Amino acid sequence: MTKILYAVQGTGNGHLSRAMEVVPCLEKIAEVDVLVSGIQGDLELPFPIAYKLRGLSFIFGKSGGVNLWKTLVKANLRKLAKSINLLPVEKYDLVINDFEPVSAWACYLKNKPCIALSHQAAVLSPGMPMPEHTDMIGKLVLNNYAPASARYGFHFQSYQDNIFTPVIRKKIRELEIRDRGYYTVYLPSYDDERLISRLSVFKDVEWEVFSKHNRKPANIKNVRIRPIDGNKFIESMAGASGVLCGAGFETPAEALFMKKKLLVIPMKNQYEQHLNAAALKAMGVPVIKSLKPKHELLISGWLESKGIVPVDYKDNTQSIINRVVERHLAADPGDWSIDNQFKNA
Repeated sequence: MTKILYAVQGTGNGHLSRAMEVVPCLEKIAEVDVLVSGIQGDLELPFPIAYKLRGLSFIFGKSGGVNLWKTLVKANLRKLAKSINLLPVEKYDLVINDFEPVSAWACYLKNKPCIALSHQAAVLSPGMPMPEHTDMIGKLVLNNYAPASARYGFHFQSYQDNIFTPVIRKKIRELEIRDRGYYTVYLPSYDDERLISRLSVFKDVEWEVFSKHNRKPANIKNVRIRPIDGNKFIESMAGASGVLCGAGFETPAEALFMKKKLLVIPMKNQYEQHLNAAALKAMGVPVIKSLKPKHELLISGWLESKGIVPVDYKDNTQSIINRVVERHLAADPGDWSIDNQFKNA
């Protein structure tokens, strides 16, 4: 039977939530081992993890961005190199990678094909929406963090043949969608004090904030602070009037699928989020740079608006997985070269 290594980035929750849909699809056609690396995820995966590695994680700050200093301090490069050298990628028929660096570089060093199936595989493809200013360091990181020999991507729209619309979890598709009048917030790079200070200005609005910085619920003014809980978060989104979140991929995609008003704030020092924000802005989703007081009028305008951006996110995950696996099992590995481009896909 075909044996596949599916490697997932564990920083944040987006990659992990997508894995919940992708892995069962892979298991229908192959024997699957799952690898997760990273230390910033909050979701528990409902299947066995063959390899749980530290990897190389971006550390969230508390004022709207990635904390580059903590990211460097917590990066154990010696351990990372050891993990790369010891990972037995050669024993698998296929390695499918969701922006996970250990397996990607292990494949690179052992000349083993690595198939990227991720959002990051899409955002830097030619023709994608781009922010006003290019972050050359951010671009360099995205291009080289997890090298691949072939690339398939997920984005907010199917811009090209090898770019698919988002994977929406079955749990999301089955939710009862209502409008209960409050707003759901997920901005993990802001601390609770800053969020309460900025959001309580809008006195007639009820906010439900899901926090990475607090393990106990609290109600302060018109802001409800809730610890991160995957099920409660999606239930909150399903009942919200709108969603205020970072410019990641999965949460905005799920909010759009639920037909919720969406406002995004791209995280500082996170170029991928600025690429996402450019794509969302092109679709009509409002984007602000920060929660600073100078943006209060923009937030007020969003709260008063009725604007919902229509999307059509069909459930086609199994057909995507079948296509990728069939194509690359039949390919000649000798024809593949690691070039971070779509041309081999």
